[in-house]
Amino acid sequence: MRDVAVVGFAQRQMSEFDGSPTCVELLVPIFAECYEQTGFTRKDIGFWCSGSSDYLAGRSFSFVSAVDAIGVIPPVNESHVEMDAAWALYEAWVKIQTGEIDTALVYGFGKASAGVLRRTLALQLDPYAMTPLWPDTVSLAGLQARAGIDAGLWDERAMAEVANRSLTDAEKNQYAVRKGGSSVEELLARPMYADPLRKHDISPVTDGAAAIVLAAGDRARDASDRPAWISGIAHNVDPISMGSRDLTRAPSAAAAAGAVGTGLDGVEVAELHAPFSHQELLLREELGLADDVAVNPSGGPLAGNPMFTGGLIRIGEAARRIWDGSATKVLGHATSGPALQQNLVCVMDASTGSTTGGAR
Repeated sequence: MRDVAVVGFAQRQMSEFDGSPTCVELLVPIFAECYEQTGFTRKDIGFWCSGSSDYLAGRSFSFVSAVDAIGVIPPVNESHVEMDAAWALYEAWVKIQTGEIDTALVYGFGKASAGVLRRTLALQLDPYAMTPLWPDTVSLAGLQARAGIDAGLWDERAMAEVANRSLTDAEKNQYAVRKGGSSVEELLARPMYADPLRKHDISPVTDGAAAIVLAAGDRARDASDRPAWISGIAHNVDPISMGSRDLTRAPSAAAAAGAVGTGLDGVEVAELHAPFSHQELLLREELGLADDVAVNPSGGPLAGNPMFTGGLIRIGEAARRIWDGSATKVLGHATSGPALQQNLVCVMDASTGSTTGGAR
């Protein structure tokens, strides 16, 4: 397996678009920031891969317009996934493993405020049994949270502790759209929004975009003084039917963690893509994270969760800990689909070593 590292990362998160810029206007400065970080130019990028959704944009092949941010002359080697850009990163990692390219730029974007996000995401459900009922994402997450409470796996206080820690940590994150912790007691005193969820238990509707640069071997060493080497990456999926799985579990997350073998041993920081507070508690258990692992020091999705970009941001935020020397081994996690249906894990180290990867 080739040694591949995360060497560049840029993001923008906002609660709403100021002046409604297009995806191109949003992506151009993000790409420029990645170029500045790595010393690369457009000609140095061997492969481009994006993550977005036509359903969110409201038009067919919306990702094609984003290619204008790259520049199409001369032609570029480009691909796209209709889901979180973390899966575009996986595709780019595989592309580099083939030996066809040495560098890739992965990006994602989403304008969630353009419609009613809770209703739009119902389109990702089972089209025969679930979508016709139009159950929204928050209500489904409420069912999951209640199932866990009734099973004794967590309680409202534990959920409030997650939210309070996340919002407190977000005060140090310039990109967070929600920040400022108070106290667990104050959070518990707030009214219910979708029982047993309160608004602070739910990630805010967020517009935004992000980009990550991958590079192999010496190209990575040239681009960064301390590359975040990917030592393990894998993703798995659970059944789409909500009635065929235990909502208090995320077997696909455990399977993805298992696919990287002992890769999670020694992880110091984990950026978990948990759009709801109880899902962080669930993921910690499924991934088998030790109690001393720092989870979501950036504030995590509860501080800002751009659709189709939130998972990629988790990988970028985790890589930052390698770059700044605050950690030597980190985990970036992404999810897609309802109630943690799909899960991806990306382990990064400060030093190169054997790499594991897989998908199911």
